[in-house]
Amino acid sequence: GFAWPERMSCDSLPVLGDTEVLCMGYNRTEATTLPPFFGKPTHPAKDVAKNLTPLGGQRPSGLDCGRTCKCKAPLIPISKESHPLYNRIRTGQVPNCAIPCYQPYFTQDEKTFATFWIGLWSILCFLSTSTTVATFLIDMERFKYPERPIIFLSACYLFVSLGYIVRLVAGHANVACNPEHHLLLFFVGMASSIWWVILSLTWFLAAGMKWGNEAIASYAQYFHLAAWLIPSAKSIAVLALSSVDGDPVAGVCYVGNQSLENLRGFVLAPLVVYLFTGSLFLLATDKLEKLMIRIGIFTVLYTVPATIVIACYIYEQHNREAWERAQNCSCPGDPHRPKPDYAIFMLKYFMCLVVGITSGVWIWSGKTLESWR
Repeated sequence: GFAWPERMSCDSLPVLGDTEVLCMGYNRTEATTLPPFFGKPTHPAKDVAKNLTPLGGQRPSGLDCGRTCKCKAPLIPISKESHPLYNRIRTGQVPNCAIPCYQPYFTQDEKTFATFWIGLWSILCFLSTSTTVATFLIDMERFKYPERPIIFLSACYLFVSLGYIVRLVAGHANVACNPEHHLLLFFVGMASSIWWVILSLTWFLAAGMKWGNEAIASYAQYFHLAAWLIPSAKSIAVLALSSVDGDPVAGVCYVGNQSLENLRGFVLAPLVVYLFTGSLFLLATDKLEKLMIRIGIFTVLYTVPATIVIACYIYEQHNREAWERAQNCSCPGDPHRPKPDYAIFMLKYFMCLVVGITSGVWIWSGKTLESWR
């Protein structure tokens, strides 16, 4: 058989309790049962547990991670002074900390669905608005004031949908993460809001003040001046202040994704002013004719999505700082960390495109079929 090696003899093992050998317990061979190596855990009082501090003055991670605010992944610290956002942004109470071009609060499945959701409605919006604009180009005499602003409103939403479709084709990283930002969505989005105000004004002049088509059309150049000059001035200011950034959810270029001040000043406040002004014209009209009823219904239908979009922006600007602070200041794995409501963001993008879809309802008639023939 096999002989047992002498170097593995049991007599060579150290004696239990030998003080000259480390990691050996006291000799208790006379005891019948060895006590457990680890004592039964005890639960100290809550106030005692809070005051426990290990050597070195640092608290253990299980009790408190320190909650020091710093730019934690996936947020991006900005260290180069040449960066356009250096000393210009503050995320979660941490200066020079930027939100990545991908939304850090949502799961991968939620991001995938967001791409599908936005792509679906942007394509439908493109089909509806392109049909409306093409119908106008075929038969321009058919669409006169006070209804003509609906055509320009549809044209704005045509370019809004194109902006989202470009993101769908080019990909999230090539648009939202591209340093060469563009202002397509911001410019035409603000222009569409002004065209709605103009539509409300022309509707008020026709239905309330009893102005004729020619009288309203005589001010057309002023309507175009306001609708295109105001967004142009805002776009120049946005570019001068380097306020264009990437939307981490939709993957497009917009304003106010990195800075709450830019969101409030360039996006939220103007939308509130436009909605309030247009609503004043709607409320000031009493008697309606058949055509005026159609314009009025479309104008009122615009207020519902516009109000919801503003409500979504208010929700975002009110809670974003808490989301960012939770990201930078809370302990890892904290189950009570606040995060944005995914459904509200999806609702916002839907409402940003649904007006363009409903604009196609305006041309759904027999006259449109005759024009296309």
